[in-house]
Amino acid sequence: MAQASRKRAATDAPVIPDRLYFKIGDVARICGIETYVLRFWETQFPQLKPNKSGTGQRLYRRRDVELAVEIDRLVHKEGYTLAGARQALEGGARRTSVAQAAEAKPEMAVRSTGSENPVRPDVRAVIQQARAELREISTLLGSQQASARRERGKVFKVRPDSDSLFPL
Repeated sequence: MAQASRKRAATDAPVIPDRLYFKIGDVARICGIETYVLRFWETQFPQLKPNKSGTGQRLYRRRDVELAVEIDRLVHKEGYTLAGARQALEGGARRTSVAQAAEAKPEMAVRSTGSENPVRPDVRAVIQQARAELREISTLLGSQQASARRERGKVFKVRPDSDSLFPL
């Protein structure tokens, strides 16, 4: 069953010709979308930045075309919103950088804590320290509020010889 879905996904992927640059019409044809959609996506996805020729013609490189195909897949086939597709693309870039960092420094590798969310040991220590500091701040604020309530309960007397409304 899983192999059938992989085969289907492989056949759905458009064929990108082996060229250095692609014009916007070529990319639109490859993705099966209109050119104005690509121009809009350029404003929504900071990763999608085609070069421009001297006459202002957009010139997409192969990685730009692959990115446009991926955006098209996320938005039109998987039903992501543009914001969700942007996060998915950024998350994919972060995942690969974390994997590369783990290969470079095994001691910084992500370890599992038994739950689905992996947490690095240094991050756990920082979180625990932040929680302790927040508890301390909470107790300080609680004691300050109690003293403020006691102060509000006091009656201030105005000296009879003073014309001021505010006590000294």
